[in-house]
Amino acid sequence: MTVNSTTAGPLSARTVAISDPGDLLDLLPPDGYSWIRRGEGLIAWGVAERFDGAGATRYTDANAWWRRLTRHAEVHDDLRQPGTGLIAFGSFAFSDASAAGGTMIVPRFVVGKRGDHAWMTEITRAPGGVVPALADALGEAVPVAPLGNVSVETGDSETWNAAVSTAILRIVDGEVDKVVLARAVGAQAENPIDVRAVLRPLADDYPSCWTFHVDGLVGATPELLARVDHGLVTSRVLAGTIRPTGDELVDLAHAAALARSSKDREEHEYAVRSVSEVLVDHCASINVPEEPSVLHLPNVMHLATDVTGVLNHSATSLELVSELHPSAAVCGTPTLAAAAVIDALEDLDRGRYAGPVGWTNAAGDGEWCIALRSAEINREDPTRARLFAGCGIVAASVPESEWAESEAKLEPMRRALGAL
Repeated sequence: MTVNSTTAGPLSARTVAISDPGDLLDLLPPDGYSWIRRGEGLIAWGVAERFDGAGATRYTDANAWWRRLTRHAEVHDDLRQPGTGLIAFGSFAFSDASAAGGTMIVPRFVVGKRGDHAWMTEITRAPGGVVPALADALGEAVPVAPLGNVSVETGDSETWNAAVSTAILRIVDGEVDKVVLARAVGAQAENPIDVRAVLRPLADDYPSCWTFHVDGLVGATPELLARVDHGLVTSRVLAGTIRPTGDELVDLAHAAALARSSKDREEHEYAVRSVSEVLVDHCASINVPEEPSVLHLPNVMHLATDVTGVLNHSATSLELVSELHPSAAVCGTPTLAAAAVIDALEDLDRGRYAGPVGWTNAAGDGEWCIALRSAEINREDPTRARLFAGCGIVAASVPESEWAESEAKLEPMRRALGAL
């Protein structure tokens, strides 16, 4: 575990209301963090505190670190909106064995928008004081740097199809009920990747997704792992996928077929059950719709179920995330058996792909998604990145169809990089 501190003394977070700052992504500095959905959310920049952990204890270590920071922090927040006050952004590796570990960052400045409210937060080790003007905190604007030409690998369909075929055999043999296999492709840009050039098309093309950037991990994910807001918890489960055609009438028929598909319904039900079984232990009541809806995105359609509950104790969002991950939507079921199949067949360190990404506040509330439709920018060579996609495999899966699905899931990042 590594903790980077600025100076001694408790943290001080001061939030003030500001006039509408306009499009948040237009304000984002080159190394800033983002959490945007439908034009609302958070951007941030600078580092007041940072935690880096690894291994199976990365969540408990991060939670203990955050509790220590918040216990003595001074928080001045008249707005009390989700995302005001003292917050930290975080992202965690999919696997305990991954070198990526887990990261939590307390930013120096935060700007947020929600409904009619807009705000700015300054986080320092200096108590009191006055929050600077937004223009002063941002400093001189830095233009978005062009990516130049970007090439993205096509991937190896034969190796993928062989892995999926083997997974299907293991499912038929009763070793697992479902397993999620992922693949990665490399991207090479002509110039260092300015994350803002990637975030803008993602936010424009996928407004219903959470467009995020945390420490080099960037994407637009449709899947909410856990939102905790004053004792209410929500999780959006996605599993079961079909690609749209662009013809509205045809896609309506395809959506109806997806909702009836026994293969996709089976895959979806495993994912819903894995989330519900965790939440039932923490909630006085939970609501699980009997039938999934169909979520329409430009590149895919998903079966979707919003599971909601009322917490029966003071579980934090980070604690819930540590128990919910990995859900059957990104690992499989049973979890340990599916993880073993992944280790045997993927030949891939997923890094922070398919791990939790999001933010939390001093009270433990927050919003965490699964890092899907994402890419990880190489720290040593920022002209390079890895793009990821995964597919849920069940007994009725067809390798060639799963390859096509993975290609559809890579499309958002390929397009954002200008490689389509």
